[in-house]
Amino acid sequence: MNSPTARSAAQILVVDDEPDLRTLYEMTLLREGYRVEAAGSVAEAWQHLEAGRFDAVITDMRLPDGLGMELLHRLQQRQRAERCVVMTAYGSAENAVEALKAGAFDYLTKPVDLKQFRAVVASAVHEQATAPRPAPAPPGAAPDPAPVTTQATGALERLVGESEPMRLVKARIVKVARGMAPVLVRGESGTGKELVARAVHACSQRGDGPFVAVNCGAIPENLLEAEFFGARKGSYTGSAQDRDGYFQAARGGTLFLDEIGDLPLAMQSKLLRAIQERSVRPIGSTQEDAVDVRIVSATHKDLQAEVQAGRFRQDLYYRLNVIELMLPPLRERREDLPTLCTALLQRIGQEAGMPVPALSARALDALRRQPLHGNVRELENLLHRAVALSEGGELSMELDAGDGLPPADDEASHGAGDAPALFPPDGLLPEAAAPTARPTTDAMPSDLQRYLDDKEREILLRALQETGFNRTAAAQRLGLSLRQIRYRIVRLGIPMPSGDDG
Repeated sequence: MNSPTARSAAQILVVDDEPDLRTLYEMTLLREGYRVEAAGSVAEAWQHLEAGRFDAVITDMRLPDGLGMELLHRLQQRQRAERCVVMTAYGSAENAVEALKAGAFDYLTKPVDLKQFRAVVASAVHEQATAPRPAPAPPGAAPDPAPVTTQATGALERLVGESEPMRLVKARIVKVARGMAPVLVRGESGTGKELVARAVHACSQRGDGPFVAVNCGAIPENLLEAEFFGARKGSYTGSAQDRDGYFQAARGGTLFLDEIGDLPLAMQSKLLRAIQERSVRPIGSTQEDAVDVRIVSATHKDLQAEVQAGRFRQDLYYRLNVIELMLPPLRERREDLPTLCTALLQRIGQEAGMPVPALSARALDALRRQPLHGNVRELENLLHRAVALSEGGELSMELDAGDGLPPADDEASHGAGDAPALFPPDGLLPEAAAPTARPTTDAMPSDLQRYLDDKEREILLRALQETGFNRTAAAQRLGLSLRQIRYRIVRLGIPMPSGDDG
């Protein structure tokens, strides 16, 4: 037996009223090097728990004298450190969701696959072993907040702002990071949904594992299965070697599915199965790969409305939306503007390798008057432009009508990860930003600057489209530097698709 010392010392309580299954689980765990005790009812299980401490409790949902959920609630009320894994009957998705919402570390679907069973127990034991044990609290006392690591602190600090809405978001991140329950992050474009997902990952016991971010709307439909689940050599034209998918790459860590609402229905069913079974089958393989990932997803869409419209699977929605994190738009936390501007200007200066002008009270007032429909992303765009146009030591914030970026359209201005990006990652040009009709060759333009801007926008768009929105390639084609094309994209309000290069 090659079990690590830490695992061999772990103690597991198995609770199931079927003697044969109980013996099977017991023998499986003993072979893994764990110390195991077993119980057949809620009362018997609680006797074991009162007599000693365990690293994990594996309990069936339905027991002769009650529900496994009762054990979970009692453990939480007494602030016990045991990780609780609940076993539910196949197809009882609502029971699994209820257990995760109540604080269960994870769930297993019966009949239990032993390979999956071992993986879930190992994950629960590992995370319990690496987490500090809380001291027993006196009756009625509020639970202590979970300890936050240096890595987690850094991730939370990147969510700039100390307004009440942001404090609530950060507190909820720390709370939900403890378990394995899937998290759905909702919010408008540019609010920072990927930053939240990264903070959930950093605050969890999986913080040292990989964080893999996927933009579900940016992958061609015919490549989705290979990208998510991997492929074997020769399984399709051009596959010269085995390759892992996102699920395999995120093993032991967090898989962030951004813009999950853009996933086609056919792929939604395959994703649902992968989440339920905790295993994926690469294209061209006859074997399934067990995967141990935590799912965090994000969307700007109302998924409930998408479900009602038949564009999103209801069962997948319930699997993903166990815990919801709602990000406030920037207009609802304008008190964070000074801190946000300072942080963004500092980053702009670091990227440019030069000092940036100071943010004056006048410039800040001008920003406060902006609607900021594009949230933090739009704010960063405005600051980039202000830095480029400023002369001297003070930031010039010229935001007259028509000068700023076009407002973000909630249905068309969402793209890959919501970490504040240099440009709004739109795939389509909003009508507001479309080139206006040009004057005929016989007519003299009444607004020369607007006419020239329209011509420049048209040329830039053509170059970007022909190079797949690769700014470096488009700049080379037009004889511009990368910095020059970046400035023109911002000045002309040209949205960029997600995943564009720097």
